[in-house]
Amino acid sequence: MTYEEFFAKVKEKFMDADVSGITEHLAYQFNITGEAEGIFYVEVKDGKLYVEPYDYHDRDATFTASAENLMKIAEGKLDPVFAVTMKKLKVEGNIDKALKLKGMIDGKKKADKKADKKSDKKK
Repeated sequence: MTYEEFFAKVKEKFMDADVSGITEHLAYQFNITGEAEGIFYVEVKDGKLYVEPYDYHDRDATFTASAENLMKIAEGKLDPVFAVTMKKLKVEGNIDKALKLKGMIDGKKKADKKADKKSDKKK
C-alpha cells in the first residue's frame, strides 16, 4: 500500500469522528513507519476536524506507528492505550491531550454501533 492510499483510507476513518463536543484546540501529528511511510496531522479547531497530509509544527502530541497498527486504531480495533503498552504506538508530547484521541475514536465506535442497530431494525 502506498502512502497516498493509506492516507486516503485513514482520513476517511478519522473524518467519521464526532468532534462537536470538543471545545478546545487539539493538534496531532502522525508519523507512519514502514510500508506507507509518511506524515499527516489531525486537528480539531472550532468544533471541526481537519486531516491533512502535512507536518504540523505546533502540535500537542506526536504518534508514531506502522500503517497497519494506526489503521487498526482508527477503525477502533486496537485500543491506543493498549497499543502504547505493547509498544505498537509511541506517543510524545502532551499526554492529557493525546488521550483525547481515544475519546474521539470511542465516540466514533458508539456512533457506528447505533447506525448498525438502526440498519438492522430496517431489515
